[in-house]
Formats: sequence, structure tokens, C-alpha cells
Amino acid sequence: MAPTPAGPPPHPAPHAPRWTPPAGACDAHCHIYGPFDRFPLPPDRSFTPHEAPETALRRLHDRMGFDRAVIVQSQGHGFDHRPLLDALRTGAGRYRGVALVRPDTSTGEVARFAAAGVCGVRFNFMTHLSARLKPDSMRDVMLLVRPHGWHVAIHVGGAQLVDVEPFVRGIEAPVVIDHMARPDLEEGSDGPVAATLKRLLDTGNVWVKLSGADRLSKAGAPYRDVVPLGAGLARYAPERVLWGSDWPHVNIHGPMPDDGDLVDLVAEIAPTEALRRRLLVDNPEAFFGFDVPSAPEEAL
Repeated sequence: MAPTPAGPPPHPAPHAPRWTPPAGACDAHCHIYGPFDRFPLPPDRSFTPHEAPETALRRLHDRMGFDRAVIVQSQGHGFDHRPLLDALRTGAGRYRGVALVRPDTSTGEVARFAAAGVCGVRFNFMTHLSARLKPDSMRDVMLLVRPHGWHVAIHVGGAQLVDVEPFVRGIEAPVVIDHMARPDLEEGSDGPVAATLKRLLDTGNVWVKLSGADRLSKAGAPYRDVVPLGAGLARYAPERVLWGSDWPHVNIHGPMPDDGDLVDLVAEIAPTEALRRRLLVDNPEAFFGFDVPSAPEEAL
């Protein structure tokens, strides 16, 4: 009998957003799984996801109005990066990737990832996910990927960010904190985790993804209780904020979010057209290295 997936499948029919993202908008945090007939799930995965291949991700982005995306390797596929590499090849510049790397990963493998469009490595501190590396091993990995100029993504839960602040400050590569560090909203937008995030943003080397609203919200859809935290961070460091959907929302055990609600929330977190462009276009172009479209030549 096949293992039961953790949580429900993605929303079958998310509504179109009530506003139109700017051209070149980027979903800076999403995942793919499968198709399982080509890329079976490995036995050492941390959880069992529902199938959610690149074709489904592309349909979602086309409906939501996103032209680019950063696909983050998930521990649902473990260290088998074949689905990610296949998506990068299929996307032909539409995607960038973030990999999971161990100290024993070969330099040739890292170079192959980089050539395919991988631009970052992710370190997980969450207790519910396996394959966590010790800090010394993380430093070894950072040395391994340094020649390729990759960024470092940090996945922490709430107060963990306070504990790992010294470690994050010691990272020489650009750093991005996933999901606003997943704080408890009861702390408020100026609580210990938010204050730590702002201190790290002040270094000039740290970015933050204003993603995961559905995971942080205590009120539920449409997740407006997350707006004070997200909007506060966007105002504090508008040049170093990114946004991601976190599709297909794995390991959620309540109602599955409608991605149309999450995209609509962007307009509340970033209420001006200029700020939305920074969040969705300019900052991702700079951080992930997307090609900037050339301006059309004037007619002679």
C-alpha cells in the first residue's frame, strides 16, 4: 500500500487575484513533487507529499500572473534533485533553484546544479524535518558552494532565529530567511523574532521572504492578521524583501489555502505599485540573478 500523503492536496481551483502582478513578477518560494512515474519519492524522505509537478506549478503561475519562480528543493524528494533539474531545463530561464547539499556532495555535482540554474542552498533548523546539518557541516557546505556565488536560505521556526542569530551573522554569502522566520503572531510585529529579523536586515546582507502567511495566521483565510508583520518588514527594508507562495503547501493539516487569497494579500502587505514592483520584480532579479529583459529598441 502506498504511503498516505501528509495533509491535503493543493487547492483544486484557486481564484484569480483581484489585482494584476507586474510583468516579470516572481514567486520566490515554491516546491514541486513528481511526476512520480518519472521521479519516485525516495525512501529517506522526511514526509510524503501529494504529486505536484512543474506542469501544475506553471498552470498556477499563469493563473496568478507570475512569470518567474524560485523552486526550492524539498525534503519530500530528499536529496534527489532530478525533478528540480528537469524543471529548470523545461523552464528555460523562467526558474531558479535552491538545492539541498551535504558536505560529501561532490564539486562536480554542485557545478552541475549551478549550470542548470541553481543559485542557493537551504539549511533547515525545523525539528519536524530530517537531514538537519550541524553548524560545522553547514560551514563546510558553504565553502563547497562559494565558488558559484550561491545565497544561503535559512528555514527556522520562531524563537530559533534568536538562537541562531550569531550563526547567521557569520555567513559571508547573501542570506534569506524563509517565511518571515515563522514567528508566533501573538508576539506582535515588534516581538523578539521580528526584532531579530530587523537587526539582521540592518546588516545589509540578509533578505526575508514575506511568505507562509497561511502557516502563521491564527485567524485563517484570508490571513489578514499577518499583514502587520509582513507590511512592517516591507516598510523597514523594502530593498531586501521577497515574496513566495510556498505552493503546494505541504504539511498543512488544516484547510488548504487558496493561492488567490495569498496573492491578494500581497497588495495589502505592499500597498503601493512601486513597493509591489520592488517585492516581486526588482528584488528577485537582483537576488536570484534573473536576466533583466532588454528594453525594446526605438524605431528608426
